[in-house]
Amino acid sequence: MTLPAARPSLTRRDFAQAGAALATAAASLSATTSLPAGAASPDARPLRLGVIGCGGRGTGAIDNSLSVNEGVELVAAADVNGRNCEKLWKTMRQAHPGKVAASDTSHVGLDGYKQLLDNPTIDVVLITSPPGFHPIHGRAAVAAGKHVFLEKPACVDPAGYRICLAAHDEAVARGTAIVCGTQYRRQVNYAAAVDQIRKGVIGDVIAATARYCTTGIWYRSRTAGMSDAEYQMTNWYHFVWLSGDQILEQGVHNLDLINWVMGSNPVSAFGSGGRFARPADSELWDSFSVDYEYPGDRFVSFTSRHLPGTASDVGNTIHGSHGTCHIGAANAGSRIVDRAGKLAWEMQGSIAAAYKQEHKDLIDSIRAGKPIVELQQMAESSLVGVMGRLAAYTGQNVTWKFVTEESTLDLFPRDLTLQSVLPSPGFAVPGKTKLV
Repeated sequence: MTLPAARPSLTRRDFAQAGAALATAAASLSATTSLPAGAASPDARPLRLGVIGCGGRGTGAIDNSLSVNEGVELVAAADVNGRNCEKLWKTMRQAHPGKVAASDTSHVGLDGYKQLLDNPTIDVVLITSPPGFHPIHGRAAVAAGKHVFLEKPACVDPAGYRICLAAHDEAVARGTAIVCGTQYRRQVNYAAAVDQIRKGVIGDVIAATARYCTTGIWYRSRTAGMSDAEYQMTNWYHFVWLSGDQILEQGVHNLDLINWVMGSNPVSAFGSGGRFARPADSELWDSFSVDYEYPGDRFVSFTSRHLPGTASDVGNTIHGSHGTCHIGAANAGSRIVDRAGKLAWEMQGSIAAAYKQEHKDLIDSIRAGKPIVELQQMAESSLVGVMGRLAAYTGQNVTWKFVTEESTLDLFPRDLTLQSVLPSPGFAVPGKTKLV
C-alpha cells in the first residue's frame, strides 16, 4: 500500500490561527506568575514543573529534572491516558517526596495539555508526548509563556518543522527557554570529540558513517474496544504520523551528531530499505540505508535497522584526512586514531549524566536570566531524518531545498479525537509512494 499524499490538518491550521490569542492570554496571565519568563533570581521560589506525556519517557525526564535540580517542584501532569498520570505521580512521590505537590493535578485527554498550559503558576513544561504532537505542544507552550523541555525528535514532517521554527523565534522574542532532548550534545565525550575535530586533530572531515542498528523495538497489541486513534496513540511507534519511523525517532541522535560535526545541513539524500519482520499492521520499515551529501562534497552513509538476530551497532565514525574519530553511543566513549591506527586521543562519558545535564542546563539558564533556545537546531536534525525517510520511501533523490521550501507533507490527522477513524495507509513502496 502507498502512503497518502498529504493529510491536511485542520488541527494545525486552527492552532496557528489561535497562536496570537494564546500569546495575548499568556501576557495577561504573566502578571499572576511570581517568576516571569527570563527572570533572574537565584533566591526565587521553586520553579513549578508540568509534564505533557506521562509514559516511560515522561517519567524518566521528570525524574532527571527532580534529581539534578534544587528549587523545583512537580505540580501538574497531562496525558491522553489517565493511568499514565497516576503512575507518574506515584513514582515521583516515592522517589522525590520533597519535590512533588501534595495533591495530584492531572489533565486527561487530547486537550489535557491545553488545561495544563492554562495554569499561570507553571513555569516549566516538559513535553514528552509522541513525536507527532511535539510541534503543536511545543508551540502552544511557548505561546503560553512557558519555559520548555522538548523531547526528540522535534517533528515528523515538513509541516511540523515549520511550526518548530516559528516556536523557536517566538521563544527568542519572549525570553523563554527551549532545551531539547538530544542528550548527546551534553555528553562530555561527544562534546570533546567534536572539539577535537574542530581543532583539526583528524584533519579535514571527508566523510562519515552513522548507524542505529538494533534487534527490535516494543510493540503494543490492540485491545477490544479501542478506536483507531486510541490504538495508534497507544502503539505510537508503529505509525508514521506519530513516530516518523525508526530513521527519525532513534536515528535523530546520529543525524544530530553528524550535523554538529559538519556544521551544516545536508544538500541531498538518496536511500533505500524495506521490511522483513515488522508486525502486519505496523507502517514502519525495519531497515534504512541513506547516503547524505553535505556541502564540500562530503558524504555520510547512514544505516538503521530493527531485525531480530542481527548484530547491533549504534555509533558514528568520522573520517578525516589525517585520522578517524569513533564516537560510540551510550557509554561506549570516543577515540581518535591516526592513519597508522595509533591511538591519538580518547575519552569516556556517561549517558546517564547527559540525561540529567540537559535538565540542569535548562533550569540554570532560567535562573540566570539567560534562557537557552535550541529548537531550530533539533528541528533541523529532525528534518534530516524526515528527508532520508522520504528518499527511501519514494526511491527519489530528495534535496534540503525541497523539504524546507516545497514539500507540503503534513501527516497529522484532520479533526483528531479519541474516537477518530484512522485507516492506516500501510507501509511505503518505492516507485509507488509519491514524493509530496
